[in-house]
Amino acid sequence: MHAFLQTHTVDVLLAAGNNLPDLTLLRWLRVSYPKVATVLLAENDNNELVVSAMRAGARGVFLFTQTAFPMLCRCIHCVFRGEVWINSQQMNYVLDSLSDVPTLRVLSSTGRSLLTPREEQVVAIVADGLTNRGVASELGLSEHTIKKYLLRIFDKVGISSRVELVLYALSHGEHRPAEWMPSMAAQALTGS
Repeated sequence: MHAFLQTHTVDVLLAAGNNLPDLTLLRWLRVSYPKVATVLLAENDNNELVVSAMRAGARGVFLFTQTAFPMLCRCIHCVFRGEVWINSQQMNYVLDSLSDVPTLRVLSSTGRSLLTPREEQVVAIVADGLTNRGVASELGLSEHTIKKYLLRIFDKVGISSRVELVLYALSHGEHRPAEWMPSMAAQALTGS
């Protein structure tokens, strides 16, 4: 395929696959040939496959077992024009994954969580890039309290800085939906 792509102009490439390992081709294409738009041809659209395909660089997910051939032609034209081809259920999968925030679950040797739910919440908000003042505002606490939380978290996890905490949370955390907080609602309504 590499030789073909080097010698021919390819605008849209169809890649078949229903397993997460099949997505290595999509990642390779995105890195090696960023101007080639890819469409994953799949039998089903389970959440993990769709989100992983989009993260890997797919510009569309086409369900060939559930959709008529003429729609494949529309899909190719759509992706060629720079648009994205996914159905509303697949869009919901992608949007849900965007609202997931990394939370840090640190367990002791006995399997007990070392961080309290509030400390996990602080980690998630810090991982979103907020300053201590921003975290304090979101949680309705003082900056001093947030600093104390962070120092306790650093001690429990065995790190010494916010950067290490964010990197640790992103690499060792699990993703779960963000919790709605009253101060976020107020900010959304006031636009601040």
